[in-house]
Amino acid sequence: MMLDLRNPNAEIFVPDGTPVEKALKRTTHLAISAHQDDIEIMAVDGILKCYQKPDAWFAGAVVTNGSGSPRAGLYAETTDEEMQKIRVLEQKRAAFLGDYGAQVFLGYPSLDVKDPENRTVIEEIKALVAATSPEIIYTHNLADKHATHVGVVVKVIQALREMAFEQRPRQVYGCEVWRDLGWMMDDEKVVFDATAHENLQMALVGVFDSQVSGGKRYDLAAMGRRVANATFFASHDTDEADRLSFAMNLMPLVEDENLSIQDYVLGFIHRFAADVSRMIANVSPNQGN
Repeated sequence: MMLDLRNPNAEIFVPDGTPVEKALKRTTHLAISAHQDDIEIMAVDGILKCYQKPDAWFAGAVVTNGSGSPRAGLYAETTDEEMQKIRVLEQKRAAFLGDYGAQVFLGYPSLDVKDPENRTVIEEIKALVAATSPEIIYTHNLADKHATHVGVVVKVIQALREMAFEQRPRQVYGCEVWRDLGWMMDDEKVVFDATAHENLQMALVGVFDSQVSGGKRYDLAAMGRRVANATFFASHDTDEADRLSFAMNLMPLVEDENLSIQDYVLGFIHRFAADVSRMIANVSPNQGN
């Protein structure tokens, strides 16, 4: 199935020059992110699992056009239009460096993503998934604190719910960007070992110079979070990995259209709150009369 993109500034980039339709069809792991550089922060598991593998291919899709990002230093006087072009170029460099099978730019403004009545983005995501048929999808987690990120994950869930069961992926993961998932109960976390290819991981985030030297050290922060996840994951055991990334399992929401998205994510939060309450109660003196 050929993917026809609607926006005039939308684009499909294939680093190895494979014809677009074939490049999309070979996808096994797909990341759907809000912004350029989100993919490299949240979907490192998919990138590593597919890196230079002949039978596994990673594809990235950025939903928004990248406008409105903070900027400083060399990029302080860059216009919004110029910044959008720079961020697309940086994402292409990451795709080439990470050996992606394809990189898709949908090019929507953030307002469209955050608009609960917008159907166009949902239809575009459905077309993207139909064209790629991935086994696994990585997207944002529902407890992320960036409104555009939450808008993307909700639209991904809506899109997948509207697709035939045979077109849906086997797994859908909500990953860490603007809020980590260390607070989740350990037995509910999806845990990815991100130990391999440390240099590649650093380079993939570092290639976004407009963000890193433009005022946000995402390269150090992303790697630091992965190291911290590994170190603080188990309080009474030695580390089994140098770096970990966490995700929220979103597949129950894809499989059950009647399951409330809000109730689902609040369930994780309520169980965390109950665990904190129990832990304090267990070490506190009896307050009863």
